[in-house]
Amino acid sequence: QVQLVESGGGLVQAGGSLRLSCAASGRTISNYGMGWFRQAPGKEREFVARIRWNDGFTDYADSVKGRFTISRDNAQNTVYLQMNSLKPEDTAVYYCAAGPMWRSSASAQAYDYWGQGTQVTVSS
Repeated sequence: QVQLVESGGGLVQAGGSLRLSCAASGRTISNYGMGWFRQAPGKEREFVARIRWNDGFTDYADSVKGRFTISRDNAQNTVYLQMNSLKPEDTAVYYCAAGPMWRSSASAQAYDYWGQGTQVTVSS
């Protein structure tokens, strides 16, 4: 079992920045791939970014490339999502997810464990 706790969401003006954190505990997290997803009201959950814990491979949705950066801190068992140049369309609940490394992908079905979500609101 893996427990995930997100933090760092909030209200920010367009063009601003936020850093989300996802603290992981439980099973050996180095065996997992980690992802960030988001869900806006009335929309389906969508992929934002992912990272493989062992080699640091990263992947991003086209909509956030060049603005968002996913990273990990092995010592803290924490994954971060640095979000810069935020736009109103980035407004959503952001979820952290973990799944087996070998299954790591941009699909939500690849992830077995999910955090409770943190709200990000970007005002225009």
